[in-house]
Amino acid sequence: MVAEPLHQMDQMDQMDREDRQEPRDDVREVRPRAAPWTLMYHSVDAYQEDPHQVTITPERFAGQMAWLRRRGLRGVAISELLRAHGAGTAAGLVGLTFDDGYADLSREVLPVLDRCGFTATAFVVAGRLGGHNCWDADGPRKPLLTPDQLRQLAGSGVEIGSHGLLHRSLVGLGPDELEQETRRSRELLEEIAGRPVSGFCYPYGALDAPALASVRNSGYDYAVAIGHGALTGRWALPRSFVGERDTGWRLHAKRARHQLRGLRTRTDHNRRSPA
Repeated sequence: MVAEPLHQMDQMDQMDREDRQEPRDDVREVRPRAAPWTLMYHSVDAYQEDPHQVTITPERFAGQMAWLRRRGLRGVAISELLRAHGAGTAAGLVGLTFDDGYADLSREVLPVLDRCGFTATAFVVAGRLGGHNCWDADGPRKPLLTPDQLRQLAGSGVEIGSHGLLHRSLVGLGPDELEQETRRSRELLEEIAGRPVSGFCYPYGALDAPALASVRNSGYDYAVAIGHGALTGRWALPRSFVGERDTGWRLHAKRARHQLRGLRTRTDHNRRSPA
């Protein structure tokens, strides 16, 4: 177990008290210091090489989910997490996300989630369904979900979100390209899944102000990024990367680090604000 310094624990307790006391007139907003903890996965499968560290073994994944349960935490989709966050009932919940839409979601992930009573959000590359991860040129080829598998996954209770149209970084794209990656990808996924798509995941975790505006204006209810930063909020939620090396004590440390980074982001935001 990783013990946090007492002054850091006091800061976390103070943040929790402040969040409970603040009015919730606008439950859609997510303040940087209060962003709920969310885990970021990609592929769960047996592997021999993985230069981009996007794969963990089924055994490790099952152990991580068991650790969450032992800690009294329940993995949920992001939409559910944010509803609970807005209502002040998110204690004990952790967001589970899976980027890219690998075919092993159905085979390796869903049975574990079902056994644990968890749900999750899968962020899918809308224009690559039935293909492979061609954006990882120097990594192993990994098959992506087919349209039929996507519909089955959605029918099993997994929330479907967009990971763009072609897995391109949104930073520096023009308005028309941003429209394709955000709005068009959402339309395609809704046509295939037969249900609303409310969440977006920035490819590579890369975003700037125009990218965030395009996502928000395309009708998404939220978006996820990776780290805390200047744009952290409901349309740039931070997440903790999870890999093969992450045993229970490392997950505990990542949870504490998430809270501390939220505190630092809050301080940075305050410093940038006019007096």
